[in-house]
Order: sequence, then C-alpha cells, then structure tokens
Amino acid sequence: MDERVSDTPSSLSRRLGWLVLIWVCSVAALAVAALAMRLLMRMAGLAA
Repeated sequence: MDERVSDTPSSLSRRLGWLVLIWVCSVAALAVAALAMRLLMRMAGLAA
C-alpha cells in the first residue's frame, strides 16, 4: 500500500505562499484591466 507522508510545516508554508502569489497576481491583473478600460473610456470621452 502507498502511504502518504504527513504534511510538514514547510509544505504548508509553500502551499500558502503559492496561494498568496496567485491571489496577488489575480488582483494585479484585475487592476491592469481596470486601468486599461478607464484609459479607453477616457480616450472615447466617456469618463472625466
């Protein structure tokens, strides 16, 4: 039978690190998309 090794604290911190990294990247991508839309709207005269 295949027994899994119990998770070590380093494994947990690595998983949390990846989670935080993915979250930060998704927030940054959303901010870039919002800024691009704002720029396009300003160029079209729709936003002040």
